[in-house]
Amino acid sequence: MNKLINNIKQTAILFVALLFTTTAIAKTKTRTAKAIIKTHFYCDHCKKCETCGLKFEAELYNTKGIKDFTIDEKTMTITVIYNPTRVDLPTIKTAISKLGFDADEIKADPIAYEKLDGCCKK
Repeated sequence: MNKLINNIKQTAILFVALLFTTTAIAKTKTRTAKAIIKTHFYCDHCKKCETCGLKFEAELYNTKGIKDFTIDEKTMTITVIYNPTRVDLPTIKTAISKLGFDADEIKADPIAYEKLDGCCKK
């Protein structure tokens, strides 16, 4: 009888440990999504210049949920890696718009656009 009770206790302890381990692993997995956003760049140094490049670094990385981004001047796109549980795509596009650049269907904020260097404008 004691052997049966010990086996039940060991099974229960193992089950509880497995439950906690599975929950911990599920919480540590971060979901990521990738979006390619069409924009406009009219110079070949936008991602490096003090006006555009540093603003992109500061503003996009300050947007919660954005993990990384890459600017491609040739295809005129911004590839954004983000956590969709923390930020949605319209918020990311709005952040890009507030930097003075179009973001797919969202047009550049006119005030931010005027602050861009002349070479970055149409």
